[in-house]
Amino acid sequence: MNRIDDGQPFPLGATWDGKGVNFALFSEHATAVELCLFEGTGEREITRIKLPARTDNVWHVYVEGLTAGQLYGYRVHGPYDPARGHRFNPHKLLIDPYARLLSGKLRWHDAMWGYRIGSQRADLTMDRRDSARMMPKCVVEDPSHHWGDDRPPRRPWNETIFYEAHVKGLTQLHPDVPQAMRGSYAALGHPKVIDHLLKLGITAIELMPIHSFVDDRFLVEKGLKNYWGYSTLGYFAPEPRYLGEAGVAGFKGAIRALHDAGIEVILDVVYNHTCEGNHLGPTLSFRGIDNAVYYKLPPESPRHSWDSTGTGNTLDVSHPRVLQMVMDSLRHWVENYHIDGFRFDLAPTLARDPYEFDPRSGFLQACGQDPLLSRVKLIAEPWDVGGGGYRVGNFPAGWSEWNDQYRDTVRAFWRGDDAQLPALGRVIAGSRETYEPTGRHPWATVNFIASHDGFTINDLVSYNDRHNEANGEDNNDGHSHNLSWNCGVEGPTDDPEINELRARQKRNFLATLMFSQGVPMLLMGDEQSRTQNGNNNAYAQDNDTNWFDWRKTAEADPDLFAFTQAAINLRQSHDAFRRRTFLTGAQVPGSILRDSYWLVPEGREMTPGDWSNGLRRTIGFQFGNDAADGQRFLLMMNAWHEEVDFKLADMLPGEVWVQIFDTNIPDGLVRGEQPITLRAGETFKLAPRSLVLFQHATIPGAH
Repeated sequence: MNRIDDGQPFPLGATWDGKGVNFALFSEHATAVELCLFEGTGEREITRIKLPARTDNVWHVYVEGLTAGQLYGYRVHGPYDPARGHRFNPHKLLIDPYARLLSGKLRWHDAMWGYRIGSQRADLTMDRRDSARMMPKCVVEDPSHHWGDDRPPRRPWNETIFYEAHVKGLTQLHPDVPQAMRGSYAALGHPKVIDHLLKLGITAIELMPIHSFVDDRFLVEKGLKNYWGYSTLGYFAPEPRYLGEAGVAGFKGAIRALHDAGIEVILDVVYNHTCEGNHLGPTLSFRGIDNAVYYKLPPESPRHSWDSTGTGNTLDVSHPRVLQMVMDSLRHWVENYHIDGFRFDLAPTLARDPYEFDPRSGFLQACGQDPLLSRVKLIAEPWDVGGGGYRVGNFPAGWSEWNDQYRDTVRAFWRGDDAQLPALGRVIAGSRETYEPTGRHPWATVNFIASHDGFTINDLVSYNDRHNEANGEDNNDGHSHNLSWNCGVEGPTDDPEINELRARQKRNFLATLMFSQGVPMLLMGDEQSRTQNGNNNAYAQDNDTNWFDWRKTAEADPDLFAFTQAAINLRQSHDAFRRRTFLTGAQVPGSILRDSYWLVPEGREMTPGDWSNGLRRTIGFQFGNDAADGQRFLLMMNAWHEEVDFKLADMLPGEVWVQIFDTNIPDGLVRGEQPITLRAGETFKLAPRSLVLFQHATIPGAH
C-alpha cells in the first residue's frame, strides 16, 4: 500500500516529484472528494482514496510511490440539488480540470449524465450508474523536456502575418510528410511544411483548438466528428487525437522547429464555454466538481445555465478560482510549450463581470499585469452572442482583435455593392476610428478575408449560397450573410471567362489584404485556392472537405501561390505597408506632402461629396509619404465591371510613378524593360475589377 499523507493545496492538479504525486482539486461546495486510480489500460479502477485535507476549498492528498503515467480521475460528493445549482454525483468519474494529459476516448452513454435521461422529472432525478468505463482518464505527466536554446521569435506586431491552420487539416494530405506522421502535432515541424510557410512569408501559425475536446454526442450519432475542436474538455491537456507516435515530445519538437525558422505559434483557445452543454448536458468534469462555481447561472433560476456563447453554458471567469484556472492554463502553455500567443474565442464572455462586458474586468486586468502573458500576443474575437456582446474596438491597449468590419467591407466592395468607399477607406487605412480611442496602434486590427468560420476565398467567388448539407442539419446551419458572389455560376464551371474573373477576384482579395494597414491573417490553403465545396460551416467535416489537398489545390490555380508570395514580399519589404502609427492626413514635417491622399479618377482628391456618392466603385490611395525608408505608393482599386480612365492628381510637381503590381497578371508582378510610368495629369486605364500598385520613382529627365 502506498503511503498517503495530506499533501499540499498547491499547485492544483497532479504533480509528480520523482517520489510520489501530489493531487489538489478545488471545489467550494463539495462535502468529500475521492481520488480514483486506474491500471494501465484505464478499464479497471484499482484504488480509491478519500482526500484527507481541505485548505481554502482545495482538497488535497500526497500518494508516495506513484509515478508519471499513472491514470486517475475524481468522484466528488455533495448535494444533488439542481434547483440551487448543485449537481454533485459521485457515481460519475470526473476529469481533473488541471490534467496535463488524457488517455483513452470518451464513449458516449446515458450513464455520463448526472440525471436519469427520460425521467419525467428530467434533471431533477439523480442517475446512479457508474460512468468510469466510458470516460477518458487523466494522466500524471512527466513534465521534463529538453528545449535546448529555444527562444521565442518575438516578431514585432507590425511585421506579423498570421496563417490560420488546423493541425490535421494542414498535414493529413501532405505528400512529403510520412504517412505515420500525418495529422499529428509532429507533422507541423516537418521541413516541407515549414518550408511552405517560409516561402509564403508567414511569420505566425495560428492553430485551431488543440486543448482536449470531445466529439459531441449528436455528431457521433450522425457519423460525424467535432473537427474544429470548439468543445473543450480540459484546458491543460493537448488533444490526444493529434499526439501520434511522437506524443507530447512531437508537439514540443514542432514548436521548436517553427521557432528555429522564425515562426511564432499562436493557439486558438476556448475559455468561454465547455463541452458539458446546458443544464441537460453530461457530467464530465466541471459540472460534477462544482457546477455553481464553474458556470454562470441565472440568479433567478440557478437550475439553468446562463448562456452568452450559444453552446448552452458559460464559464464563470468572474469567479476568482475560475479566473485562476484560466490564467494558470495560459501560463502553462507559455511556460511548458513555449507558445507565443493566444486568440480568444468569443472573448467578451471572458470579460463579463459578472454578466455585462467590462473593459476593466478581472480577466483583462490579470492579462495586462501578468509578467508572462503581457509579453505574448493576445488577440480577441471581440464578439459573443449575449446582450451587448459585439465589442469590436473595446478591448484595452495590449490587445489586438479580429476585425469582421474589415472582412465584410472588403468583400462587399469587390462584390460591387453600393456605398462602400467610406468604410473601405477606414479599414484599409487601419481602422483608426475604431482603435485609436483606446490608445492602440494599427496592429490592433487583425485583418482577414476568410477564416475557418465561413467560406474560403475560392468559395467566396464561387458560391452565392452555403452548401452545408453534409453537416446533417438540412443546410440550416452556418451564416447566410456571406457577402459572396459566384461570378455568374453556382459552383465549379468550365466557362473560361467566369474562371478568369474568379481568379482575378481572388487576387483582388489577397492583394487588398496584404496592402492594408494592420495585421493580415491568411486562411490555410487560400494561397492555393482551397475549396470546401461551398460548405461555410465545416465544423464537423473531418475529411477532404477540410483537409488541405496539396496536389489538387496547386493544380486548381497554379499561379496563386506565387501571387500571394509576391504580395507578402512587397508588404514585408516596405515600411509604408507596416505602419506603427495611424495615417491622419496631416502634413508631413519638412515636406509639402501630407501622409496620405484619397483620389478619384477625375484627377483630384476626394471630396465629401465623392465619399457620399454610393455609385462610386473606384478609388485611389496614395501613402508612404512619411515612411522611414522613403518609399511611396499609389494604390488604385476598381470594383466596377468596366474599364475606368484614372487620371493622376498633381500632388508633387515632376513626380513619376512606376507600375509594379497588377491583379490582371497571374503572379501579380509587372515585368518588362519599359514598365508603365505615370506622371501627374496622365491617365491610366484601370481594368474592370482590378487592383494596381504604383511605386514612386525618380527617373532622369522627369520634371
